[in-house]
Amino acid sequence: MIESLIELNHLRIILAIGMLGYASFTDVTKREISDYVWIIFGAIAAILLIFEPNLSESLITIGISLIVAPVAIIIWRIGLFGGADAFAIIVLAALVPQISFTDRMITPFTILTNAVLISISPLFINFFRNFIELARRHDIFEGFEEPTRKRIMAMFLGYRAQNPKFGFSIEKKVGKHKKLNLVLHHAEYAEFCHTPNTWITPGVPYMLFITGGLIIQLMYGDVIFRFLESI
Repeated sequence: MIESLIELNHLRIILAIGMLGYASFTDVTKREISDYVWIIFGAIAAILLIFEPNLSESLITIGISLIVAPVAIIIWRIGLFGGADAFAIIVLAALVPQISFTDRMITPFTILTNAVLISISPLFINFFRNFIELARRHDIFEGFEEPTRKRIMAMFLGYRAQNPKFGFSIEKKVGKHKKLNLVLHHAEYAEFCHTPNTWITPGVPYMLFITGGLIIQLMYGDVIFRFLESI
């Protein structure tokens, strides 16, 4: 029974990584993911229950994992990530419910919290990129009259793109002057900026962070809980 459960968990992991790999690829290249991806893998998650050695225990585990579903939907409706990201989190809760190669504590929110931590990394990449531009004596704030505090915030949130493609504008025109517009963009409805020489915040597909969150869960566990345990 134990061997069959281990093999089934390995299959679940392979399917989950395959699902996220395909979703991430299409999200990066096409900036959209077919709903059929979630329907197909959601159905596969249901079919796999037939092969569970202990069905009742598996249903309880999946039921607990699906606690993350309403949270994912709320985050989607707020606009912090897209509908595809919410569906990915929900399907993962059914496909790989709290599965990890480690013996550390895993919660229904581990993939999501790991993804949130990874999503912070672009802030530092943006700042480093802007710092290099300033070190090269490039006037990245040309045309702006903004306080230092706001400029520093902008350096974390985005950068000045010569030919933006997948990014959201964080500047606006007020009269004859440019102003930084550091507002939250709705992930589902905001339009990409294509205006040359514009300050943008990069529209990095959140699916990449979710994929990273799953891989970290499998190999390391819950980053936040591991940190709290080390204190």
